[in-house]
Amino acid sequence: MAARTGLDFMSTLSPMLADMSNEHATVENEDPALLRLLDTADALPGAAMLRAWTYELLRPAPGAAVVDVGCGGGRAVAELVERGANAIGVDADPRMVAAARRRWPGTDVRLGDAADLPLGDCEVHGYRADKVLHELLDPVAALVEARRVLAPGGRIVLVGQDWDTIVIDSADPALTRAMVHARADTVASPRVARACRNLLLDGGFTEVTVEVRTAVFTGDRMLPMLRGLAETARAAGVDGRERVDGWLADQERRAAADRLFIALPLFITAATRP
Repeated sequence: MAARTGLDFMSTLSPMLADMSNEHATVENEDPALLRLLDTADALPGAAMLRAWTYELLRPAPGAAVVDVGCGGGRAVAELVERGANAIGVDADPRMVAAARRRWPGTDVRLGDAADLPLGDCEVHGYRADKVLHELLDPVAALVEARRVLAPGGRIVLVGQDWDTIVIDSADPALTRAMVHARADTVASPRVARACRNLLLDGGFTEVTVEVRTAVFTGDRMLPMLRGLAETARAAGVDGRERVDGWLADQERRAAADRLFIALPLFITAATRP
């Protein structure tokens, strides 16, 4: 199923934009820049629809324990609680944990690593990780841990972007491919989203399904991402600064003339723990 708006993609775009930010906020003053970007993305209708679909895939029974790994500001935890689940948020960033606890008083949000969750064996009936695995050097370890904490019959839902699969219309497709690959190479596990089905099967999960939601952008809101892409390419020495600068200038002209085209698939993989 494809979506012809950029709404779902904004939640994927936020970490990319955060990488370009020079803001370094602390818990004691302002929220981290990434958290503010996630707030903007989470408020969009398309992002809310995507989150709701992941909750449906979890199939939580009333009162069932569900963990949201990499919970960020805790919005998904709060929404799962509203749906009747006993939701637990886990994040490795203490700033995110503090913000989630402050924003959603009474929610259960814990500091923890995806490969070492603060949960007992078979403690939860649902496991959700939204754009988390690509940040991990060892995503397999996280999935092993997911199986440990899931009870038999529990559901796992993974949402992820394939960082090598950013489609950009360009007069220089060879350079575009090189730039996308250079950006992917800065990510810990850039292609894990395409591997999730096989990783879950290899981990003994059953009822594995995969679907793709593709976002299409034609406006100038993506120019900050493209500028960041160009900066990464320059730093990596991709085909020379002048050629990259020309590529970016072309994209800026396309945006001004309503001829920009970017598409990005988001993979949603779900399975059952036997």
